Amino acid sequence: MSTTWNAAASTPPPAATTSSPALAPAPTRPAARSAPVRVPLLRQPRVQRVLLPVLVGLVLIGAWQALVVGLELPPYLVPSPGLMMQTLLTDAGMLGMALLVTLKITVLSFLVATVLGVLISFVFVQSRLIETALFPYAVLLQVTPIVAIAPLIIIWVKDPTASLVLCATLVALFPIISNTTLGLRSVDPDLQAYFKMNRATRAQTLVRLRVPSALPYFFGGLRISSGLALIGAVVAEFVAGTGGAATGLAYQILMAGYQLNIPRMFAALLLISLTGVALFVLMAWATRAALGSWHASELSND
Repeated sequence: MSTTWNAAASTPPPAATTSSPALAPAPTRPAARSAPVRVPLLRQPRVQRVLLPVLVGLVLIGAWQALVVGLELPPYLVPSPGLMMQTLLTDAGMLGMALLVTLKITVLSFLVATVLGVLISFVFVQSRLIETALFPYAVLLQVTPIVAIAPLIIIWVKDPTASLVLCATLVALFPIISNTTLGLRSVDPDLQAYFKMNRATRAQTLVRLRVPSALPYFFGGLRISSGLALIGAVVAEFVAGTGGAATGLAYQILMAGYQLNIPRMFAALLLISLTGVALFVLMAWATRAALGSWHASELSND
């Protein structure tokens, strides 16, 4: 009797495998948000830009007062800051009217210089030939002392205000021309090639490419020109005051010098200085308002 080998019967049953359940990942805590670092008030850059100059000014005023009192300097030689402020309050009406006259001449000349400078720059950037032919005469306006030509302008122009505005405009004009022309030419070559490839007209290239590129240079020129307009107005008033025309703070300084009223002279000088600082701060604010959101020169984290 033959027996058949049952391979299936001889095969041992498969070992039971115990599959361990998959381990769920451990819950992770959400990353804690880092609290913003609070910079002390006195260490904030914006506060320091205001506080540090004020502190230096107070130290200088204190040293000035101590020097006058310690050396017993007479008021007709060097007045103390206290006497200067007292004179400023006493003569507030007269000095205030003179300040308005000087400020009017400064603002008018600054506006005229800005408009003329931008228009001349637009002409220069259209042709290298025109710029080469006319730019030396713009430099000539800058290097010619306004004191030398102011008497002639006052004689030629009969209107006193117009003559003073013209003198101050000549002083303030060159920075606008120089900076704006440089900015209009400082365009990205790749962008310029892109505009040419798309057959942009001269007007489109000027408005959409050159003008945005020139804005930082233009506002830099405004900062310089605003102070020069004030200087030109004061110089023109000095010349006009010498000729007998009573205008502005420069005339008050001139008359105070004739009368040896040194405290009034220092008070008028203080008003001129504060006016110049105010104009610079105003131009800096305008620059930040126009460029602060997109240009690298004004972008900062402080």
